[in-house]
Amino acid sequence: MDKNFVASVIAISIASLMLGFVVHGVFLHDAYAKLPNLFRPETQAQGYFGYMLIAHLLIGTGFTWIYRRGRENKPWLIQGLRFGAAVAVMMTIPTYLIYFAVQPLPSDLVAQQIVFDLIAILLLGIFVAWLNKYPAQETIKRV
Repeated sequence: MDKNFVASVIAISIASLMLGFVVHGVFLHDAYAKLPNLFRPETQAQGYFGYMLIAHLLIGTGFTWIYRRGRENKPWLIQGLRFGAAVAVMMTIPTYLIYFAVQPLPSDLVAQQIVFDLIAILLLGIFVAWLNKYPAQETIKRV
């Protein structure tokens, strides 16, 4: 673990927290407010913010760790999109489909969660790829 790894973990964790706030605290706020029996009131949720910080730190760690293990000496943008798509297919989309199967969530809310979080995960994939370019990537010769 080097200083670039740690810097990437911190940057991805902060970006994940910010994107999560935009998606869930801004875009989906009103939809969540219509389901008071399924979600904590804002005043009560604030007491659990520490768990949110831990979750986003774990996201930053996992994103950085897994991306750095699989990166190749290829253009970083495509690798970032590919990585983000893989994470979305593996975790984001299935998680919301499972929640939909076990909780009485409206289907339009679940569709919005999937679309907005898919975009956020793709952006995180691009960001982690940009932060963690393959060491020799700048020397790729274009044919």
